Amino acid sequence: MLLELRAENYAVIDHAVAVFGPGLNLLTGETGAGKSILIDALALLLGGKASSDVVRFGAEKAVLGCVFETTPGAEEILEANGIDPEGDEILLRREIAMSGKGRVFVNNQPATVAVLRQLAPELALVHAQSETLVAFDAAQQRMLLDRFGDISSEDVGAAYGRWRELAGQIDALRSAEQDRLRLIDLWSFQAGEIESAAIADAEEDARLETEKRVLANSERLFTAATAAQELLYEAEVSAETLLGGALRHVEDLARFDEQFRETVQQLAAAKASVEDAAATLRDFAGNITASPERLGEIEDRLAALDRLKRKYGATLAEVVAFGQDAAAKLSELENRDARLAELEKDLTIAAAKYIVLARKLAAERNLAAQKLAKVAERQINELAMHARFEVVVGSREDVEAWTGFGWDRVECRIATNPGEPLKPLTEIASGGEMSRVMLALKVSVEEGAGAAAKRRRTALPRTLVFDEIDIGIGGRAAEAVGQKLKTLSRSQQVICITHLPQIAAFADQHFLIEKAERSGRTHTGVRRMEPGERVEEIARMLSGASLTETSLRHAEQMLKQSV
Repeated sequence: MLLELRAENYAVIDHAVAVFGPGLNLLTGETGAGKSILIDALALLLGGKASSDVVRFGAEKAVLGCVFETTPGAEEILEANGIDPEGDEILLRREIAMSGKGRVFVNNQPATVAVLRQLAPELALVHAQSETLVAFDAAQQRMLLDRFGDISSEDVGAAYGRWRELAGQIDALRSAEQDRLRLIDLWSFQAGEIESAAIADAEEDARLETEKRVLANSERLFTAATAAQELLYEAEVSAETLLGGALRHVEDLARFDEQFRETVQQLAAAKASVEDAAATLRDFAGNITASPERLGEIEDRLAALDRLKRKYGATLAEVVAFGQDAAAKLSELENRDARLAELEKDLTIAAAKYIVLARKLAAERNLAAQKLAKVAERQINELAMHARFEVVVGSREDVEAWTGFGWDRVECRIATNPGEPLKPLTEIASGGEMSRVMLALKVSVEEGAGAAAKRRRTALPRTLVFDEIDIGIGGRAAEAVGQKLKTLSRSQQVICITHLPQIAAFADQHFLIEKAERSGRTHTGVRRMEPGERVEEIARMLSGASLTETSLRHAEQMLKQSV
């Protein structure tokens, strides 16, 4: 749930802090005090579009911040975006400068508005004044239905992705014949050039470089090898001869003193090492041949390999890989008809799979739509309305209607008066009716989603926000709305702005938004009211600025009845 909301230098707010609790959190205050500004601030923290117009006059920047309890889904989003967790809480902060630039921080780490938008569905659902009917489009209605019915379109999305991928490959193969021929010529030349080079392996150039150095310095190497071999073994006074003499003397010593046994072993090992080294030098010198022809062959081969590396890769391994890739592409183009037939077969299979899954999804949605219509109609009529409500799932199986969410178009329809035909929800003219319908629909969806979440043992988004959901209603309908909000708040945190005392009386936490003038500037603040203050505020909402004994008693009675 939302634990805290802060705003600094935001619109008419210089500094305001609201600490929310579980259940129903209601915000009241005089018209123009800035109640909706707080909800707008929360919407910005959830990824809403920002403007420098929100910066308080005279300030360089507006700073907004909030603290939510974390959820498993939110933690996955943080991990996917490389953001470290912050215990059991998620800290969001957004800065909006007068220049129009802004910064976003999540858990005090730099982030983006896109991350806020990813987190928003996990943390809160906001129904604000700025949420127009146009925004409640078919996609939104489909999402509500899927949420109510615990319906997943992941399988359909995967099948659609596969079908689209195959269709794209087929389109690519059917591209212009001129381009195909040009690519055939290019890849034929590249693959042929690399193949004709007959590269032995990825280390061929390294071996040739070593052989080249030997051939280029054969005389010097022969002289050095034979001289070293002579000093070690062939000379009259060679290292081997000297070590042999020393070894004999030390062996005599060892017959009389045991401490020279190890020395004998060391000298014997040294003599054997000298003999091995001499043999290696003798073999090396014997294999050295001065061959200008072979040197020329190596230099030509290395030059050819260097040309290939300049064109196709920094190493011979990369050159070979390039050639294999070019050959594979060439084979695909040359076998275009066979490949095309194979892809079309796969496309048919993928389309058939999509159709099966989409029909199954449509059936699930139709079943859920019938249930949602009944539940929502009951919820709507509990809000002092006499309406008929239905959820229609229209399915179009033609390819043009295919999407990653299926081929269904979901539309909520309502008739608010007897004898009237059912019309799309977006055509309701009355703001009050729309507010009640949206509340009832969201309550229905969240209760259905709650049951599904309970079965799956997963958490719902814990915070629902309604900005002036009571517009255009009063009396019995207002009390029904209050009861509905109270019921909803038993399973989820609800934050709501209201002008009606019938709704304010149901609050678990009641906040007063106040506007005052200090030093010629307007200042807006927010504070949580104590029980005695609540009586006065509800009495004010009943009777206006002048409190009367009657309004105070009425307020006390409303608070008692709402418990």
